[in-house]
Parts: sequence; C-alpha cells; structure tokens
Amino acid sequence: MADTTTAEPSRRDFLYIATATAGAVGAVLVAWPFVDQMNPTSSVLAMASIEIDLAPIAPGQATVWTFRSHPLFVRRRTPQEIAEARSVPLAELPDKLARNDNLPEDAPATDANRGIKSEWYISSGVCTHLGCTPTSHEGDYGGWLCHCHGSQYDTAGRIRKGPAPQNLAIPKYTFLSPTRIRVG
Repeated sequence: MADTTTAEPSRRDFLYIATATAGAVGAVLVAWPFVDQMNPTSSVLAMASIEIDLAPIAPGQATVWTFRSHPLFVRRRTPQEIAEARSVPLAELPDKLARNDNLPEDAPATDANRGIKSEWYISSGVCTHLGCTPTSHEGDYGGWLCHCHGSQYDTAGRIRKGPAPQNLAIPKYTFLSPTRIRVG
C-alpha cells in the first residue's frame, strides 16, 4: 500500500521558491525605471490647470491664453453677441453636440450649453479640421475664422461654415469668483 501523506518540503523546493521570488523582485526593480519614465513631467503637471483673471477683459474683447501647450480662447461677449448666438436654431448647425467637458457628452449645442455663464466664452483655440488657430472677430458670424481652409465659427464657438467637423472644444473650468476662473 502506498503512503498518501504529503512529503515534507525539501531543500530543493525551498531553492526553487527562493529563486523564483528573487527573479520576480529583480524583474520589478529592472522594469520600474521604464514604467516611471512614462509619468508626466513636472512641467506638464504644472500646466494641468491655470487661473485666469477676467477683470481686464472688456465686453467684446477676446484674449488668447496658453493651456496645455495649446491656445485657449477667452471672450467676453456683448449682449448683442449673446442674443445672436441664442437665435440660431439647432437644426442650422453642422455639429449638434455641445462638446463641453462640463456637460454630458450628448448635450445639444445650444448657446446656453456652450458655456457656464453667457457673458463668458472659454474654449480650445484649435480648429477641429487640421489643428490650426482661428483668428477672432472674423468671418460671417463674428466669431473665429480659420484662414487655412475657411472654417468659420460663431461667437459660441460652433462651426457654421467650412470643412471643420466639430465645434470648438470647451475644457473643464470653474469660476473661483465673478472675475476669476480655473481651467483644467
């Protein structure tokens, strides 16, 4: 009759386990610098958010800031610009989505959904066609015009004419006070 009891671990079993453990620890120590170098640099982390003082921006004025190495449009809209943007029917817009990171993805591109406060318009300054930077207060709609290929955006950053497929993207931002915002 055969003995069915478990045998005591031998010295060889211990050496196998110790060698495997040492190999696994060594592999982690070798791999760590490669994994760690994929983390964002301190300069990138410093640009993760910016604060902007809105007080010096006059009604009708648009400014350009740098956010995450890209232009950021900040515009103080006049009551006339707000009224014109609100009068545009959603059916006339090529892109019907708001593209606002502060709202759900399926939010419609109404003027109210393109910002937090109607007076202030904040968006990415990168054209959605080829990544150019449109210029302010130009085009048929008084918003932005991309001279490279003729895309035109209204004062709410919605594409109205040209080959650009989407509205200008609106990043996450919050008002810290009536005249100060944090983007990012």
